[in-house]
Amino acid sequence: MEEKTKSARVKSIDALRGFDMFWITGGDAFFVALFTFFGTPFFLSLAKQLDHPAWAGFHFYDIIFALFLFIVGLSLPFSISKRMERGETKKTLYLHIFKRTILLYLLGMVYNGLFDFNFETLRYTGVLHRIAIAYMFASIIILNVKQKSLIIWAVAITLVYWLVLLLVPVPGFGAYNLTPQGNLSAYLDQQFLPGSFCCYTYGDNEGLITHIPAAVNVLVGSLIGFRLIKKDSDKDKIRTFLISGSILVVVALLWNFIYPINKYLWTGSFVSLTCGISILGFCLFYWIIDVKGYTKWAFPFTVIGMNSITIYVLQGVFDFGIIAKIFIHGFYTNMGAFQAPFYELCVVAAKWLFLYFLYKKKIFLKV
Repeated sequence: MEEKTKSARVKSIDALRGFDMFWITGGDAFFVALFTFFGTPFFLSLAKQLDHPAWAGFHFYDIIFALFLFIVGLSLPFSISKRMERGETKKTLYLHIFKRTILLYLLGMVYNGLFDFNFETLRYTGVLHRIAIAYMFASIIILNVKQKSLIIWAVAITLVYWLVLLLVPVPGFGAYNLTPQGNLSAYLDQQFLPGSFCCYTYGDNEGLITHIPAAVNVLVGSLIGFRLIKKDSDKDKIRTFLISGSILVVVALLWNFIYPINKYLWTGSFVSLTCGISILGFCLFYWIIDVKGYTKWAFPFTVIGMNSITIYVLQGVFDFGIIAKIFIHGFYTNMGAFQAPFYELCVVAAKWLFLYFLYKKKIFLKV
């Protein structure tokens, strides 16, 4: 990795991470309940955008996880540069990467119910597992190649994964079968992945080989991160973001005709589309927050973004609805048809207030 400049905190990164996590921490449930309450065809169509397609295709909710991986990569150049400024050796950086990977994976196992000790039905992969593996692969690549080569690695991984799907036959289905029951990822999960699957019958949503293209989202994020720490003007940076993001979106839409956009398989067209949208979304946040200086509106998101892993894990093992009901029970029972959106809003508020307490006490889980 080549270091260009000293790192500096970019406020829009925390805000964008918080915006992304808002949907995972209950924003999705609130808006689904709200749109369902309104009940018109337009609002019901919006509610569908807050769920994943049954198989191929793309909804708004599909960007959430991919965007988080992009933000992991976006932060990498800053964290690595900071450690190098402190004089840390490559060996120390490797130890940090492996420790973080193991911790994230273990947190994922806890989230999936590790302490139920039901190992036959335990899910051995998931969101945190994917973050851990994609982060590890991307970090190792970043430490060992020049910055200009990262784009080559990103393209190569995406194309090699496509070729594997294109050429490797699945018994009984043949090669390049992208159906739920006949795809290579599902077949390998059935052969080598123990425990239970999510979120389709034949394989896992975060299956074994789909971790590989997911690392590309992290690599693309790191490319944007390296661009940020250069001493170029904000105007030049924004131009680069707009052009690169737009190109990736166009490539994805064209590629979709022969290589469908599919989150379950994390196809190359899905990678290209989500990386493009992530870059454009970050560009907007960066321009508003870091260039124009409008920061106050983003504070609620920043609070979430500073402890994103904390709230993700905690909400998986603790029901914040219990706390919400203590304070809203009398109101909740008299809300009539608005009961569901009111409840979901209060659950989000309970989570945010908890994170705000941690923020004020300067308690941040660094994973």
